[in-house]
Amino acid sequence: MTRILITSALPYINGVKHLGNLVGSMLPADVYARFRRARGDETLFICATDEHGTPAELAALEAGQDVATYCREQHAIQKEIGKRFALSWDFFGRSSSVQNRELTQHFARVLWKRGHLDVRTTKQVYSHAEKRFLPDRYVIGSCPYCGYERARGDQCENCTRVLDPTDLIDPRSAVSGSGEIEIRESAHLFLKQSEFVEQLRAWIESHENDWPNLVLSIARKWLDEGLKDRGITRDLEWGIPVPDDIGDGKLKGKVFYVWFDAPIEYIGATKEWADAGGKGDAWRGWWYGEAAKDVRYYEFMGKDNIPFHTVGFPVTIMASGEPWKLVDRLKGANYINYDGGKFSTSQKRGVFMDTALELLPADYWRYYLMANMPESSDSNFTWEHFAGVVNKDLADVLGNFVNRITKFTAARFEGCVPGEGSYGAEETGLIVELDHRVAQYSAHLEQIEFRKALAELRAIWVAGNEYLTRAAPWTHIKSDRAKAAAGVRMGLNLVHLLGHLSWPVIPTAARAIHEAIQPAPKVIPWPGEPMAEFLDALEAGQQIHAPDVLFAKVTDEQVVEWKVRFGGETKP
Repeated sequence: MTRILITSALPYINGVKHLGNLVGSMLPADVYARFRRARGDETLFICATDEHGTPAELAALEAGQDVATYCREQHAIQKEIGKRFALSWDFFGRSSSVQNRELTQHFARVLWKRGHLDVRTTKQVYSHAEKRFLPDRYVIGSCPYCGYERARGDQCENCTRVLDPTDLIDPRSAVSGSGEIEIRESAHLFLKQSEFVEQLRAWIESHENDWPNLVLSIARKWLDEGLKDRGITRDLEWGIPVPDDIGDGKLKGKVFYVWFDAPIEYIGATKEWADAGGKGDAWRGWWYGEAAKDVRYYEFMGKDNIPFHTVGFPVTIMASGEPWKLVDRLKGANYINYDGGKFSTSQKRGVFMDTALELLPADYWRYYLMANMPESSDSNFTWEHFAGVVNKDLADVLGNFVNRITKFTAARFEGCVPGEGSYGAEETGLIVELDHRVAQYSAHLEQIEFRKALAELRAIWVAGNEYLTRAAPWTHIKSDRAKAAAGVRMGLNLVHLLGHLSWPVIPTAARAIHEAIQPAPKVIPWPGEPMAEFLDALEAGQQIHAPDVLFAKVTDEQVVEWKVRFGGETKP
């Protein structure tokens, strides 16, 4: 049986993540993990906080804490918020862990011994205002390729081109804004990425049929434009130190670049999981050698992270010469914008995960974000659209269906599944439709095509409503109790089905729906086939209960209030 390994891009440590971060990586990874568990697959879902680099140092300084304390506290905050969003990580680790330090240093030693690293003297930006070297991302200026005026020294987020600080036009410090900077020489360790162009290209092309166009186009662009060797160390205090046996004594005091050690933390966090659970070397069975041959590995990330996962991390694995697992399916997402502008952690623009949960339960956000996931292009969050989707899909379609059939059962059938009556043409037609729709929904999830999957899920909800309107048991109860009973029995079986199908996306509501019919297991399994059997499986006389209102509507007054609170102003 295939084992499923899932990782999402590591959320950075400097503060609570916004909804764009959530929908770009962690949430789709969770939906997929829940789907695979429901299908009965052995599944391991791993994530961690990304804790190294200058932003962590500066955030700690601003908070008045030492960086280790700051990272420890922020990790706990992010883990708790993720739990409240029902993100079902098997383990949520830390890139500053002992396990990741040992693995990062292991990879570096192996790459050094195999000749894939060398020491080069580089020109780096030194800020007189800060009296320190500035890491790449803390030098900003105009991109020499697209002209974007706030390009960072490591990458232009507008055109995704990888940069060096010395490439920028009119560079300045992102910390102080000072242009009083100079270029100084410093010795650093470089990964010879240019040696792996053909191997990378062959590997990327082997995924032409199962990676999204977004991922393939960005990966090919990097190779076509000429892949440069990449510096993998920095002049910082906080980070994984370079071992003394690397670099011929020229790298004392250096730490590894965050983009070198962060992807290794996928493996590191898996080892953390094994160590924490007393599982010994079980982590190796997911990542290394023959033991991992039956593992299918899925990565989820925003488009800005794609280059590091299609080039940087794969080169590290390939250059090691060791049989570590490479990704099989890589799901990249575009950006979701906030009311005409960008979500931004640094500028505190948009809705963040903690404040989102102050407004509404997690399932409201989970459904909206997945139904509007920016897969083929960027998408735009507006409060009006959010309210419209919640009110129509969740309240009017799903919630209304579950509540009206369960309440009618409680009122007219003593809260029990009726046994009278037989299914007729209406029920047969519905079963044929659902056989097709459930298969399509499952196939879309399997192919990690989430917008298509959510459209199919909604269509299933709609089909239930339309059936109930046609069956009209509240009308037939007056003249033909058996006919009304058959309609109610089908309606309750549909409620049961929706509890199963909705669990990967809206797990809390799905559990409430399922438990209106019968107790729900920890993992709500995928419904059995064919639908004819599943939709007539409830036993006559079984007690059910009507749940509380599943989804409250978002009011116009709330939309106005939230737009003011979060700075929303819909652009023409």
